[in-house]
Amino acid sequence: MKRRNFLSLCLVFLCSLLLTVSCSSSPDASSDSEPVVIGYSNWAGWWPWAIAEQEGLFEKNKANVKLKWFDNYTTSMEALAAGQLDGNCQTLNDTISFAGSATKGEVAVLVNDNSAGNDKIIVAAEINSIQDLKGKKVAVEEGVVDDFLLTLALEENGMKRDDVEIVGLETGKAVTAFVAGKADAVGAFPPFWATALQREGSKELISSKAFPGAIPDLLVVTQDLVDNRPDQVQALVDTWFDILDFMEKNPQKSDEIMAKRADISLEEMKQFKEGTRFFTLEDNLEAFSDGEDMKHMPFAAKRMAKFMVDVGFIEEAPDLTQILDDQFVKAYKAKQA
Repeated sequence: MKRRNFLSLCLVFLCSLLLTVSCSSSPDASSDSEPVVIGYSNWAGWWPWAIAEQEGLFEKNKANVKLKWFDNYTTSMEALAAGQLDGNCQTLNDTISFAGSATKGEVAVLVNDNSAGNDKIIVAAEINSIQDLKGKKVAVEEGVVDDFLLTLALEENGMKRDDVEIVGLETGKAVTAFVAGKADAVGAFPPFWATALQREGSKELISSKAFPGAIPDLLVVTQDLVDNRPDQVQALVDTWFDILDFMEKNPQKSDEIMAKRADISLEEMKQFKEGTRFFTLEDNLEAFSDGEDMKHMPFAAKRMAKFMVDVGFIEEAPDLTQILDDQFVKAYKAKQA
């Protein structure tokens, strides 16, 4: 009797094992049930994703999503490039940087926002113009957004990046060096520029508000996700516009959710929001379209790629036609008609 029970149990186990192996070998069974893992980090334009998670907006749009928070933005970009994420929130210039080496490809499918003042060049008391920066030490994280902002500001005033002495440091360390008086200026994004302003007499010289479109913040997914689960990419894009609608109708609750996610006070969150322009459907359609200024991402991408090659941040630009995909934004628009 015991032996018969044992053999029966073995038979059940083997049947279960065969069923499990059979199911796991089916691409539909595994891929459809697995959540799409999206990375995001501490930037005002990306905090709204926490609203979707808390208010059930992913479920409403049939988006099987798992959000993964990164305290370190760079780590999130490295994870996407290594194929450890299905998508990530990152800037256009950083997407250009990683696209050439990403194991599963990288493609921007949505613009969350534009930096509209949240990226700043903070200077010491004696500096009152861009021209005053000539020969001065500017602490900045080389090759990334605030270095690009600095370059745009210099070029607009007939100067070159070589006209200043670049002190290349990670943004947090750059701010620390500036506050300690080891640099005359610093390029920073929130919350770092708030720390920079603690230096006595320091002030904002220029910000991203002066260069609309120069710093777009995006939802970037793998080409693999676009090819194999386009319905989930569409659901993500659809969810974004539901988030914006929720924010408009529930401003106080939205601010509370975002402040909690960012681990900042409501006052700080509102301050950082002021420098962030969240992108509507119309804004997205314009950004993805061709044009001759920085508001149009195909144009902006070319200028950013040239900048990064010129400063030696990347050896060569990737195929820029492969990193922008507006099909999901357009599909959302079609559904609204």
